[in-house]
Amino acid sequence: MTRKDSHSATLFVVCIAHFLMPFMMSAVGVALPMIGREFDASAMQLGLVETTYVLSASIFLLAMGRLGDIHGRRRIFQCGIVVFTIVGGLLSQAWSIESMIGLRFLQGMGGSMVMATTLALVVSTFPAEERGKALGIAVASVYAGISCGPFFGGALINVFGWRALFYLCIPLGTVTFLVACLKLPVDRAEAAGEPFDWRGSMVYALSLLLLITGSSSLDRGLWAWVLAALGVAGLLLFLALEARTEYPLLNISLLRDNRVFAFSSLAALLNYAATFGVTFFFSLYLQYVKGLNPFDAGAILIVQPVVQTLFSPLCGRLADRFPAALVATIGMALCAAGLGIAATVSAHTSVSVVILMLAVLGLGFALFSSPNVSVIMGSVEARYLGVASGFNSSMRTLGMMTSMTIIT
Repeated sequence: MTRKDSHSATLFVVCIAHFLMPFMMSAVGVALPMIGREFDASAMQLGLVETTYVLSASIFLLAMGRLGDIHGRRRIFQCGIVVFTIVGGLLSQAWSIESMIGLRFLQGMGGSMVMATTLALVVSTFPAEERGKALGIAVASVYAGISCGPFFGGALINVFGWRALFYLCIPLGTVTFLVACLKLPVDRAEAAGEPFDWRGSMVYALSLLLLITGSSSLDRGLWAWVLAALGVAGLLLFLALEARTEYPLLNISLLRDNRVFAFSSLAALLNYAATFGVTFFFSLYLQYVKGLNPFDAGAILIVQPVVQTLFSPLCGRLADRFPAALVATIGMALCAAGLGIAATVSAHTSVSVVILMLAVLGLGFALFSSPNVSVIMGSVEARYLGVASGFNSSMRTLGMMTSMTIIT
């Protein structure tokens, strides 16, 4: 297989995976009312169908990235696609709301295996001068999945019912797996032979579980604050343990000595924490304050991910021609400008202002995301690409959870 074929195959499977994961996550949200009626589920149970997936992915991202460094990212990616596809098929046959919640946890584990290795696969395959463009296309496919989920998922559900949504996992996952097996080049596991840090992995997973569970329920009583505090303490313990471990889950020197990696990861966390909840907030604003129906509100809110999808490949190419850190900084500035517009919104604000704000945020995200990822992934040795990919995805997920916690 030629080098060009190898590049094309890698980008193809990464883009399909990047599209499928957020597509399923956003489309399932549309299906929840129908699922609730069929299983007579409570609002809390329906919420768990969504949050369990995100929680599972968050817990396992870092560990799966490390396993990719040890056993090969291609192998972990393939295993993740298999798990995600099989569990998706099982979800189409779910017999109760409890079975759905449990299966969504397993699907989140499969999703973490995929999302923790995709960026590392792209970076290890493409040369530095083409990396930004490839990452831009890969990031665009994520936003395309987010954009298409509510619309196409809703149409599919209306015609065939909610189970058809999970049937879709089977053909898409199968095609991705077959292409990965036949065309994806076998990567070299730079950390092969090193032991896996089970102790650190367990402490990290438990701490994150406590932190997310507590943070998402802070309005329900003192117990939630205690859980969140224990989660923070657990993460501090995790960092202390990793500093003394010979083969850690997360090499602390990446945070202590690699300023580019540390501050770029922090920037990703802060960016998602500041902006992710805006869509949730304005969904309520457009329907309750402006009196729009859900379809019209969704048509307005789709502006942000559509702008991100359209401009991400271009912004990735800009990161190849100009300093990626500069492009990402301009993107962050545009995000701040978009939030500034959002801060002025009142009951009398025109809907056109909301559309402008969403477009500015979308362009800011496009300028920030792929260049910042390129900076992060380019700042570490090849043997840490999986960990860097998993850590970057963890920062994104934690940022989203932080944003929703602040808003709620």
